[in-house]
Amino acid sequence: MLELGGKSAHLVFGDADIDRAAATAANAILQNAGQTCSAGSRLLVDERVHDELLQRIADRFAKVTIGPGVKDLDLGPLVSRRQQDRVRGYVESAADADIVFGGTIAEPEGITGGAYFTPTLIDGVDPAARIAREEIFGPVLVVTTFVTEEEAVALANGTDYALIGAVWTRDLARAHRVAAQVDGGQIFVNTYGAGGGVELPFGGFRKSGYGRDKGVEALDAYTATKTIVVQL
Repeated sequence: MLELGGKSAHLVFGDADIDRAAATAANAILQNAGQTCSAGSRLLVDERVHDELLQRIADRFAKVTIGPGVKDLDLGPLVSRRQQDRVRGYVESAADADIVFGGTIAEPEGITGGAYFTPTLIDGVDPAARIAREEIFGPVLVVTTFVTEEEAVALANGTDYALIGAVWTRDLARAHRVAAQVDGGQIFVNTYGAGGGVELPFGGFRKSGYGRDKGVEALDAYTATKTIVVQL
């Protein structure tokens, strides 16, 4: 298996459970300070529930505790000062977007050392912008709105990555329809697993790599198929 990262999206439709979607989307970018290949780093939201969803995520970010990982707080440090500068550079590149929350280096009170960055929510991001297409590896969630289901799917598939995705809707027919159309090795409906359990094959398409880890499919990497042909 070769796993190479992602730019995974939450697709939140107008009939979604907004409380649950907001809490899950926030946690999916806070985990490991966004330094996971399966981080939910894009939020594609139906314009009808845009304001409500962003307000709930911003409220969650406002309550985040920041500090050393050993303290098991909500948000730990980035791996280095170099990565901290890289994350800041991505945020600064989104000059035309609206920083709803965060966007700055964090300096937790009473803590010396550590490369911290505030949980960041950026709205009105152009789907063609670097910050919407490239993997940041930091606690930065970028937001783009959609009107139709077709537009949502096109936005979800609009990057070079295809690792994970989530569809948020109470309409089961839509959930199956959209999940089938969104490119990715794992698509979650009304939840987000960040790789899921050991029984769920994990991997992606395009620049997210190839092959699968976990699940029965993972055995393929350790199997050499032998063919014997006999003519009688």
